[in-house]
Amino acid sequence: MKLKHFLNLSLIGLLLMSCQSEENEVIQDTSQNLAKSSPLTNLISRVSQNPTSTDNVLDNSSCFSVVLPATVIVNGQNIVVSNQADYQTVQDAIDAFSNDDDIVNFVYPITVQFQNFTTLVVQNSDVLDDIMDDCGEDDGFDEIECINFNFPIVVNIYNANNQLAETISITNNVQLYNFLESLEDNEYIAIQYPISVTNSNNQTIVISNNDQFEDVIEDAIDDCDDDSQSPGGNGNLSAILTDGIWYVSYFYDDTNQTSMYAGYTFTFNSNGTSQAMSNGNFLNGSWSNYMDGAEEKIELDYDGSILDELEDDWEVIEYSSTQIRLKDVSGGNGGTDYLYLSKN
Repeated sequence: MKLKHFLNLSLIGLLLMSCQSEENEVIQDTSQNLAKSSPLTNLISRVSQNPTSTDNVLDNSSCFSVVLPATVIVNGQNIVVSNQADYQTVQDAIDAFSNDDDIVNFVYPITVQFQNFTTLVVQNSDVLDDIMDDCGEDDGFDEIECINFNFPIVVNIYNANNQLAETISITNNVQLYNFLESLEDNEYIAIQYPISVTNSNNQTIVISNNDQFEDVIEDAIDDCDDDSQSPGGNGNLSAILTDGIWYVSYFYDDTNQTSMYAGYTFTFNSNGTSQAMSNGNFLNGSWSNYMDGAEEKIELDYDGSILDELEDDWEVIEYSSTQIRLKDVSGGNGGTDYLYLSKN
């Protein structure tokens, strides 16, 4: 009897362990996983962040925004900024004369709000200068407006072994932005689709996978984002690319392979030639920038096979004066490759 009782308890224990194992086992399409460094993760963060570039006429920084109302002094004129419409009043005061200093001075104290929605009361200009120093360089890719997420959004969180660690429901932009910022390098997330967003025309768009989500946000960049430069074949990109020395800051082909190009630098010449250099060794190549229908593209080609993975006709997603973001949808497996070129 005792043996039978022991066997029954053992069987129950095995069943419980089996259920727990099945619960933690990942039954998913891993192509829908997102890491902290994934391009879509960055796009989602930029949509959900506190908008910080719309008031740059006041603070000249996309690191934070100034909480309104605030009073500024421009060329001796006191201006009370109560809402975003008053930004134009400040700009008009700056543009009024050509022989003045055009410096925007705040009447302190002011309150600033960072991208993660936290606030700080600033008592004087010295403290504000310290904050701006801590912000570092602006990469030119600021918040993405003209699109809103419809909450809740449910997200699965996986550990490095692809085991389901947690499922959370996110209910607002503050929670979403800070959740993405807190992701560890060994964590992965997967959005439970479908979700929906509302675009600038007040249309609701139902999204069923990562690729569609990325396309919808990129469309919003083209429509409404004035701070980064969207592709369009206007010659700006070629002028930027031929100015300075570039390096690969992100390369993704099934996995993050950025480290493969550590130590490489690239120059792009106005005659269409290019040079890649690593450890004193040079590779000659060529580049071109052109429109393919509605898509602006950059095509790269280099001698030999070392840089084969970079040789493609890359679609231009967006760019600033210091970074160019490219992607290519593979004709083979349909996967998406990403190439980011940056310069110091």
